[in-house]
Amino acid sequence: MNALGKKIRLLRHQKGWSQEDVAKRLDISIPAFSKIETGITDVNLSRLNQISKLFGLSLVQLLSTSDPEEDKQIQNEVNELQKRLQSREVEVIDLQKKVIDLYEQLHKK
Repeated sequence: MNALGKKIRLLRHQKGWSQEDVAKRLDISIPAFSKIETGITDVNLSRLNQISKLFGLSLVQLLSTSDPEEDKQIQNEVNELQKRLQSREVEVIDLQKKVIDLYEQLHKK
């Protein structure tokens, strides 16, 4: 089984679908879908697009061979960095307000 076939199989299992369910959704026979999943058949671009849409993924996401756990870890790191950035932005705004207040105090005299 190739990496793409494994990913399609994993996605199918995550949805709780049988090979028959997916084959019907793709309007192909069960053996034809089984060959896609096992890597026996090369999949054309049109079929890849159809499969990616079925699972709610972009074509790039479908073809990506990265580890889902690694992806989750990276996303957690991105989320943490976004929180830290937002906190820093609040600090910058507070400092800008202080600078404006000081400037106004200096020019009132």
